Amino acid sequence: MAKTFDICIRGAGVVGRTLALLLARERLRVALVAAPSPTASSQALQAGSQTDVRAYALNAASRELLDSLRSWPDAVHATPVAQMKVFGDQGGAVHFDAATQGVDALAWIVDVPALEARLAEAVRYQPQVELVSEPVPAALTVVCEGRASSTRSEFGVEFEVTPYGQHAIATRLTCERPHGQVAHQWFLPDGILAFLPLDGAQGNSVAVVWSVPQEQVPSLLALEPQAFVQRLEAASQGTLGALQLQGERAAWALQQARASRWCGALPPQGTQPRSWVLAGDAAHNVHPLAGQGLNMGLADAQVLARVLHGRDYWRSVADLRLLRSYERERKAAMLPMGLATDSLQQLFARAEGPWQALRNWGMKGFEHSGPLKEWMARQAMGTH
Repeated sequence: MAKTFDICIRGAGVVGRTLALLLARERLRVALVAAPSPTASSQALQAGSQTDVRAYALNAASRELLDSLRSWPDAVHATPVAQMKVFGDQGGAVHFDAATQGVDALAWIVDVPALEARLAEAVRYQPQVELVSEPVPAALTVVCEGRASSTRSEFGVEFEVTPYGQHAIATRLTCERPHGQVAHQWFLPDGILAFLPLDGAQGNSVAVVWSVPQEQVPSLLALEPQAFVQRLEAASQGTLGALQLQGERAAWALQQARASRWCGALPPQGTQPRSWVLAGDAAHNVHPLAGQGLNMGLADAQVLARVLHGRDYWRSVADLRLLRSYERERKAAMLPMGLATDSLQQLFARAEGPWQALRNWGMKGFEHSGPLKEWMARQAMGTH
């Protein structure tokens, strides 16, 4: 007799596995489609590379969620950020401090492979979740395939994309000086550079995310390692001393995007209704300058699981009223951060002198804004 499932999750990345574990808690039978389906960023890794150089900035809400699933990586793979220093291109600067906010960390910089391994282990020991190689019939199909989702297209959903004309270049560096648990970000005339602390509180390695105009990407990727590092030393103003390339270089296009619909009906199976819903990058993309992409995706998973948990006993998980309430809540929650990241990107993409003066004046004012600065910090930390 064929197995039956309540929910089929298409996409076994961080968001898909997290959602599977949350739904399994509700005694729902979950099929997790784990067939190879490269994400945009993994496609961008250099051919033949065996090293995943990605790292995520996860906030307190994401940590609490992953802790509850026993999937938080150990300390060496989840480095707490005690301070964040942001620099403009004409002397503007903003400084965030965990102690001032009364928290242990502003965020944690988490190694992608370590997080994926912990989630995979948790799924392996969860009897309510079964890994499958292709989609199976279920009352609800959740699409967690990333921004290049084929299922989203299959369901006829428009994905409204605004390209930024930039690519993110990611890599890892070993630094002459310890990072001191400080995340650095520089808004430069031709891009945005971030150094994110790695390898624990005493480490001297950083993850690099460098957003640059797309026409510069081929030449930057073609540079010899030492020449590439010299460009980074200059852009970072020698803040962490001499640098050494520690990993491959990956690059992918940056965009803002949102699906026109996040849920809908599928043809019923016999008399049973069926529906679909989107989560994570399949539903929305933002610029990485605020490090909020995965936090938003994990919040999607948490809210969807909560909505399904709170349904009346007689409602199916395919009930569109439930799914639309999830869609409304998540769209409303992500609107402020989406607007903020897009506005900052647009502002710093302008090279003209008056725009440089305006944005650096704005940074200086924001640094001393008190309640506004604290509100933004708590939004990013997930403690609002």
